Amino acid sequence: MRDFIKLVKLRLTLLVVFSASISFIIAVKANGGNTWGSLYSTTMWINWLKLVVGGFLVTAAANCFNEVIEVNLDRLMKRTMDRPMPAGRMTTGQGLVLGLGMGVAGTYLLGSLNVLTGLLSVFSIILYAFAYTPLKRKSPVAVFVGAIPGALPALIGYVAGQPHGRIDEIALILFAIQFVWQFPHFWAIAWVLDDDYKLAGFRLLPSGKRDRTSAVITFVITLVLLPVSLLPYLNHNAGIVLAIVSLIMSLIFVYQAFNLLRTLEISSARKLMFGSFYYLPVVQLLFLFDFVGK
Repeated sequence: MRDFIKLVKLRLTLLVVFSASISFIIAVKANGGNTWGSLYSTTMWINWLKLVVGGFLVTAAANCFNEVIEVNLDRLMKRTMDRPMPAGRMTTGQGLVLGLGMGVAGTYLLGSLNVLTGLLSVFSIILYAFAYTPLKRKSPVAVFVGAIPGALPALIGYVAGQPHGRIDEIALILFAIQFVWQFPHFWAIAWVLDDDYKLAGFRLLPSGKRDRTSAVITFVITLVLLPVSLLPYLNHNAGIVLAIVSLIMSLIFVYQAFNLLRTLEISSARKLMFGSFYYLPVVQLLFLFDFVGK
């Protein structure tokens, strides 16, 4: 079980499922007259369970493929050398079969909700495992590429929450918030783990190293996140409570990024990293409660 938890990157996978679940419920509320009924219908919760299980399996599959591809690199880094494949407790063949099995099962479950949900899940696996993964050693552009599958759970959850699946302005807002959030989140982690990442040749910081340029770019993107987080309010999809909380969370995030710019210290990057862990769930939950309560 410990090996399986490490293989699927359980905390990351649960965050993905959490994000998709919130978007799913918002979609059902936004389309309250659809054939799935209200938030209290049995059919709705059965489909929510399909999303949760399917989303977990698809995300776990993408992580499996990532680790199969990077098994030799994972052996070089302290944070990854004890994963089952680099540690020799699982072969890459076993990892590949397990990944394929979870990917097919997860895609089937998500595709049973509607075709677009299934297609988006396949696109997410391909982009994460076969575009983002090899790019990590070549260019900091990898973070931009990785931010797309990183934000797709919000979009997938919303599309899954409708019987015929469609992408509307609420879906795009949910995607935009999670997409922009990815950058300070990724870069804070990359700053903290840069020494370990260098052992495998990963280049994830904007300039490729811990310097003023990387800190400035991180700070600027946190500033961009501030108006993006207010889009639900500005677009009249949420009320003043969400606007106030989003503004406060964004200002805290900006302050943490400014501290990194001021000090260029790993301790400041670590605070920004932990701030990113709190930021997204709080903003998403407030959007959900505000939206559902309307």
